[in-house]
Amino acid sequence: MKQTDAFHPALRAIHWLMAAAIMAMLFIGVAMVATVSSLHNLLVAIHKPLGLMILLLVIVRLWLRFTTAKPALPATLPGWQKALAHLSHWALYAMMLAQPLIGWAMLSAAGYPVTLGSLVLPPLVPVSNDTWALLRPLHTWVALALFITVLLHLAAALFHALILRDGVFNSMAGSGLRKR
Repeated sequence: MKQTDAFHPALRAIHWLMAAAIMAMLFIGVAMVATVSSLHNLLVAIHKPLGLMILLLVIVRLWLRFTTAKPALPATLPGWQKALAHLSHWALYAMMLAQPLIGWAMLSAAGYPVTLGSLVLPPLVPVSNDTWALLRPLHTWVALALFITVLLHLAAALFHALILRDGVFNSMAGSGLRKR
């Protein structure tokens, strides 16, 4: 596949849409477990379809990632940093894919159907208290790991944008920040 200076426009659009959706989802998730108010039902009603949207978007994003040209990391970047960048991206993809599936399976294990309007999605696992008891904390731990990894990703992006100014940030942002 050929090299390019920037990611495909559709990939960039999905990246930023997912960034907003994931941050919203993480904060909604925290609010859901921290409240017993009347807002809880509203938060759940937002959380489920947003999770399904993220699942669909990450599948499209992975397809685009494999089928479109992508920019190379700068030659000036040390090998360990390139390896860490690749590892962190694959960790993000894995968590973005796993987290909604864990949530869906958790709801299935609890006997709660996952619906989109009148469409009832099939359960991923049979009803089981033991499975629910395993998936519930797993959903929390993956959310925490995802949040930490997103923060590290953001820190690295800002380092490339504001300190190194090496074009890495521009490849996804398409912003006016220029290489030195």
